[in-house]
Amino acid sequence: MTTATLEHSITVRIPRELHGQLAKLAKATGRTKSFYVLDNLKERIELDLWQIEQTKLAEQEADRGEFASDEEVNALFAKYGS
Repeated sequence: MTTATLEHSITVRIPRELHGQLAKLAKATGRTKSFYVLDNLKERIELDLWQIEQTKLAEQEADRGEFASDEEVNALFAKYGS
C-alpha cells in the first residue's frame, strides 16, 4: 500500500472476534490495524469496480451480438473440461 494523504475518516463497527483477529495480526506484523483495514478496503473497492466495468463491457458486447458460437463453447469445454 502506498502512503497517501488521509483526508477523511469513517467509523465502522465490526464483530468483536474480527477485531481480535485484526489486533492479533497487527501485533504479529508490527503494522497498524488501520493499515490492514485501509489496504483491504482499497483492494476490495478496486476489485468491485473492475467487476462492474467488465460487466458493462460484456453487456456492450452482447448488445452488439458478439456471442461465442456453440462450436467455440464446446471447444473450450473439450479443452478445459466441464
